[in-house]
Amino acid sequence: MIISRSPVRITLGGGGTDLPSYYSKYGGALIAAAIDKYTLVTAHTRFDDKIKLNYSQTEIVDTVDNIKHNIFREALKLLNINKGIELTSLSDIPSSSGLGTSGSFTIALLNALHTYKKDFVSQRQLAEEACYIEMDVLGEPIGKQDQYISAFGGITSLVFDKKGNVTVEPIRMTEEAIDELHNNIILFYTGIQRSASEILKEQNDKSRKDETKTIETLHEIKKIGLETKKAFEKGDIDKLGEYLDLHWNIKKTLSQSISNSFIDECYNTAKKNGALGGKIMGAGGGGFFMFYHNGNNQEKTAFIKTMSKKGLKRMKFNFDFEGTKIVLNMRNI
Repeated sequence: MIISRSPVRITLGGGGTDLPSYYSKYGGALIAAAIDKYTLVTAHTRFDDKIKLNYSQTEIVDTVDNIKHNIFREALKLLNINKGIELTSLSDIPSSSGLGTSGSFTIALLNALHTYKKDFVSQRQLAEEACYIEMDVLGEPIGKQDQYISAFGGITSLVFDKKGNVTVEPIRMTEEAIDELHNNIILFYTGIQRSASEILKEQNDKSRKDETKTIETLHEIKKIGLETKKAFEKGDIDKLGEYLDLHWNIKKTLSQSISNSFIDECYNTAKKNGALGGKIMGAGGGGFFMFYHNGNNQEKTAFIKTMSKKGLKRMKFNFDFEGTKIVLNMRNI
């Protein structure tokens, strides 16, 4: 039995510039933070030669080619595991929620399978293999952020050059600054699950065509990510609230699907009740809302109650500084 664990993430600035349609022409940059909400994958040798998969459905097949789940199938193919294995996937949060669950799952799966094969692989190799499966093999219109932050963890700067190479650099922050950041970020679940693919496909298509408005918007978003990094390293954490507000208002111009009347109403209520800024995580349209609120404990408690009355559910979290991890390895027993 092997248990692999990989974190999901929140994006703190620059999100969307990690798509190849943008970075292949202009280079991308963002800041993301891994949090202690995880995707877990267990791997276990079966007595027979069948392959069994347990996720929201159950599959028992004789060959890898018969697997319906795209990522399970392509990961097993990539590692040349053809029979006699049982895999189970569990997650702390729902899929299609804007926190990078697909990338987290792919990283956890690959880490479990490599361990199953007694391979030693680096975090970077896991991230690149996950990107290869999701972007190249399956053709998903996504970027490289989710896979890299899930593999490496931490509060991290990711820079994407025009060739797709990724520079991974932990943000230099004091413990006091990290605590302030953690205390002032408040996450809420909207209860809305949505696929990022349609929104990202629209952005991808516009970027490929070099649509002026889309490219200028992504330039601004990248600039916000770089300025957020500078602010963090200076210890000016409250700047995040200002940058999130700016980012959200810019991001909404990328697609009509990013926001809706309910999301706009929640955002306006949050601003009226002390939030300096915020945004929907991921591509938009639903999932998790992140707000920055630097009030005292009493003010934050009142803020959480107000947002809860709007139908949002708070999710407490901590930062994850480990990245993907094998939490149990009984392969040799």
